[in-house]
Amino acid sequence: MAVESNPPSQNETRRVRAALLHKVCGDEDMFALGTSVARVVQMASSDDKGTHDLAYYVLSDVALTQRILRLSNTPTYRTASGTAVTTISRAISLLGFDNVKTTALAMLLVDALSNSAHAQSVRLELENALCASLVGREMARTSSYQGAEEASIAALFKNLAPLLVASHEHARYREISALAAGGKHTIGQASQMILGCSYDALTEAVLAEWKIPDSIVRSLAPLPSGIHKSAASRAEWMRQVASFSMEVSKLLARSVNPAATPDARSLLTRYGVALNLDADQMEDMFTSVQAHMTSLLQSMNMQPQPRIEEAPMGDGLPNVLLLATMDAGETAEDTFHPSGKPHNARELLLAGVQDVTQMRAGGDAKLNDVILAVLETLYRSMGFRFATVCLKDPRSGQFRARVAFGEDHQRRQAGFVFPMAPTRDLFHLAMENDADLMIADAGSIKIRDLLPIWHRNLLPDARSFIVLPLVVGKVQLGLFYADRIHPAPEGVPPDETSLIKALKGQVLVALSP
Repeated sequence: MAVESNPPSQNETRRVRAALLHKVCGDEDMFALGTSVARVVQMASSDDKGTHDLAYYVLSDVALTQRILRLSNTPTYRTASGTAVTTISRAISLLGFDNVKTTALAMLLVDALSNSAHAQSVRLELENALCASLVGREMARTSSYQGAEEASIAALFKNLAPLLVASHEHARYREISALAAGGKHTIGQASQMILGCSYDALTEAVLAEWKIPDSIVRSLAPLPSGIHKSAASRAEWMRQVASFSMEVSKLLARSVNPAATPDARSLLTRYGVALNLDADQMEDMFTSVQAHMTSLLQSMNMQPQPRIEEAPMGDGLPNVLLLATMDAGETAEDTFHPSGKPHNARELLLAGVQDVTQMRAGGDAKLNDVILAVLETLYRSMGFRFATVCLKDPRSGQFRARVAFGEDHQRRQAGFVFPMAPTRDLFHLAMENDADLMIADAGSIKIRDLLPIWHRNLLPDARSFIVLPLVVGKVQLGLFYADRIHPAPEGVPPDETSLIKALKGQVLVALSP
């Protein structure tokens, strides 16, 4: 169906631009999206804290956790041994910090925008963004620039403006598309005419509102036409990769065999020298991106879209677009005791033990990676509200929580500190006797009498918890702690106890000299 595309007046474009910026920056849901996006972008990969922060962020969102794990277990990523990946810590180790980070950003966009009333158009732009991020990642893999992985985030955001306009101002989106399809205007010119600012300028404005780093925002500026030379700086290379990634994404969306098309040859002419690509490398990149794109869509329960030439006309929700049922695949096993403990705790613990064992068997897992994976397994498998690992700090003469998961984890981690000097409380007694404690009801008088004041002040509502001492050769190194706000009369049967001890054993081996 044809769309009228008479350019609006200057006053009209100003009104549209102002209204659109107000919608995408002032809307409560969009503000929340921007806050979440900024938080993930700012996570650094240079230390263990970054890995922990990313793992915690993913774990705090059940749907995001399920999708990252689903992605880790697709054929593209599944480990050679075939062992299932069951922890986010292992997923980060397997997929890579930057891959999980970019995937989390992509899934944030999907969650925020996929249920738009104009789902077909939004879906098209979402797929363009997701695919571009994968192209960016492929280009970063062979780059010599430090922090090259940032290019995958830039590529993801390159398509942000069309995505937001499709979701929030669909009539304008259709007008822009129709004007560009006429062949007399580029998409940049068409968006400038209809919105009063180009898509690129709108993207820059939104990302600035979201406090995204300037290095990423600058990389989204349009490139001049013609053949590009090798970049003189990382910033220029980022611009080239972001533009190239979006063009490849659109090519893959409209062609079953992209490498054989004139458009692919044109891309190679313009970007080949700049990005050090030849025809064979480009074809390999197409194949890799298509495989990873299939896995990414599977992880989100999104069926691949028909090619543009096959797509149905109109704006109705196509049968393949079932985003509203993205998490319909949950099983009946996801049920819980009144305490919050999953009924399938044994299966979850067993999978976690296998995951951690494989991580250590690889030979390159750091101690912090092992501790993080064990802590995550305990937290998720047993349905705890808060979980932490507390280690000896000889300089301060204290045991101090080092990492934590769960509700209000930062405040509770900061307060989970107690002196090394032994006292007759539950925590010191557990370490002195190297006894794993499973407290079903912390409200009983005898248990409360053994709880130190700091614990009662910090966690007054803890009603069931575990304490797993970390003792090597009679040297007390610390402990695992995790709790719930409800009693746990179901207890911990012997098979689960054995698996918990096996998890702790992996940490003890890693701690041993």
